[in-house]
Amino acid sequence: MREVLRGTFQAALAATDPGRLTARHLADWSGPGPARLLAFGKAAAPMLGAALERFPGTPALGILPDDAALPAAVAAAPHVHLLRAAHPLPDHRGVQAGEAALAEAERLPAGGVWLVLVSGGGSALLSRPQGVTLEEKAAVIRDLMRAGADIHALNTVRKHLSGVKGGRLAQAALARGAAVQALLLSDVVGDDPAVIASGPTVPDPTTFADARAVLERFGVAAPEVARHLARGEGGEVPDTPKALPGVTSRVIGSNRLLLDAAARHLRGLGYGVVDLGDHWTGEARDVAAQHARIAQEHLNADGPLALISGGEATVTVRGPGVGGRNHEFALALALHLGPTGVWGLSAGSDGLDGNSGAAGAVLTPDTLARAAALGLDAAACLTRNDSGAFFAALGDELVTGPTGQNLNDLRVLLVPPRRA
Repeated sequence: MREVLRGTFQAALAATDPGRLTARHLADWSGPGPARLLAFGKAAAPMLGAALERFPGTPALGILPDDAALPAAVAAAPHVHLLRAAHPLPDHRGVQAGEAALAEAERLPAGGVWLVLVSGGGSALLSRPQGVTLEEKAAVIRDLMRAGADIHALNTVRKHLSGVKGGRLAQAALARGAAVQALLLSDVVGDDPAVIASGPTVPDPTTFADARAVLERFGVAAPEVARHLARGEGGEVPDTPKALPGVTSRVIGSNRLLLDAAARHLRGLGYGVVDLGDHWTGEARDVAAQHARIAQEHLNADGPLALISGGEATVTVRGPGVGGRNHEFALALALHLGPTGVWGLSAGSDGLDGNSGAAGAVLTPDTLARAAALGLDAAACLTRNDSGAFFAALGDELVTGPTGQNLNDLRVLLVPPRRA
């Protein structure tokens, strides 16, 4: 069963390889090639590699996480400038990357096309604080994350503290008389291009007032940030662009594709598949409770059954533990299910879950029994957000390393069939 779960995760990642998805959408490019290339986000390296194979010799800028591996086509290209930056909170290198991206926009020829390749993680990697310092911006984002803010709320704030997000990067290219074509891999529920990586190439429907409302909703006190947002509300600071003629943005990969690939793999192994959708959000503990109820409703099916779901849960940090939303989901699910015979996996497609260093965790029918034998208090671990340490002690973390992918989360529950 462990191999079924791990194999399903790996098969889903292979079927949604960012380089393959990018190449597929560039195959039908017509007319002159792009004047320049820009790629940023967790999947920047494979996306840029595919673009360089399609348009060799094109000047390119790649902005990648520290741990991203480089395809040969990227590493060997002398006309490619690569920058590394931190994630999930921006650092000074992310600011330099934002400045470099704006400088690329200045180099675009009038009438040229800028091909921009965007993937999740780009919000931190491509940064250029506006109206606040880097430290103030990082602090408010950290506090919002700890308060359980989802990606839509986080990026509403990010876009109003940035000189590149919320369409401002594309705006700089349009000012040069260039056009922008963006291909995006979605790591957000709903696949809204304006939310993916905080939408640097997409018109922004949110406002300074929306950003201030996010701070109030999550009880985050950030005086300098609030003052900047108030200046924006008062018209002292121009809002993000609400229209960008000359810009085309297309989502080429999503959590939906990841789920479809997992379903194909499981059906090939003889499992019936119940697809619960890619829309799941909210507290990981609540999502786990809902999944437990659904799994219990499907116990004693006529044959082996797999429940799959996607989306992105959140965690309100209450303690100093190790883990992330996928670990927390798995631990809460174990507590809800008990020894019902259900196996499960919850993992982030980027290979990283919170501060754990793992993609997620595997749940077994005897998870709680083995934990008790080791003296682990599952409920206490959940209370202090220490689900990562819990599964690490059991040897049940899913460790892949960074995958170069980012299509949100995958959950797989294997429900035992009726006994003969």
